[in-house]
Amino acid sequence: MSSLDKMWLSFYAMGFMVVSMGLIYVSRHKLSNRLLKFIFAFIAYVLLIFCFLAMVYLVFSGPTGGS
Repeated sequence: MSSLDKMWLSFYAMGFMVVSMGLIYVSRHKLSNRLLKFIFAFIAYVLLIFCFLAMVYLVFSGPTGGS
């Protein structure tokens, strides 16, 4: 994976973290329907797991070494 692709993956992961934070807030404080709460929270946690795995990959794959 090139450095540019790693940059975009990190941006997507950070954006998904912001989206998941908003979804968790909405599911806990704004919704009263239990099904919608579960769906919003499930999507948020799936995004958080994806972000975690992406960041682990980005940190441990190291620099690409080329210029």
